[in-house]
Amino acid sequence: MIQIVPFDSRHAAGVVSLILPIQQSEFGIPITLDDQPDLRDVPGFYRRAAGNFWVALDGEAVVGSIALLDIGNHQGALRKMFVAASHRGREHGVAKQLLDTLIQGARTHGVQEIFLGTTAKFLAAHRFYEKSGFREIDRMALPQGFPVMAVDTRFYCLATTQNAA
Repeated sequence: MIQIVPFDSRHAAGVVSLILPIQQSEFGIPITLDDQPDLRDVPGFYRRAAGNFWVALDGEAVVGSIALLDIGNHQGALRKMFVAASHRGREHGVAKQLLDTLIQGARTHGVQEIFLGTTAKFLAAHRFYEKSGFREIDRMALPQGFPVMAVDTRFYCLATTQNAA
């Protein structure tokens, strides 16, 4: 049974072991741990204001991750959403559980819009986000505080309340 829990320091090595191989080997993105200081200090980077970082656990093994970065103005950035290949797909439901947890956490903390950036290579992710209610937006429509990564070429937004634009 998969559990979604807030990040704890005991998950640090598992998070790195999950994320780096997906970025580097699976998608051929030339990124290292040193390029991602947020992974060296998850609580300090993500647990500010409405932000948080969650992991999906299969027993004690980290099989998924997702983060909400508070970017101000009742807005958040979805970051670090990764699911181990062994746990992907609708039959496992890990990605949906992670995203549902993030959206509920965002709503609880008054976040009205969630933005994300992704690469053109993550085709399955594009379909997943669109099926989950995210709409593709132009880079110019991103809020000023959104941290655009060098590899990001597609951007999405989800209104978490009916009042959000």
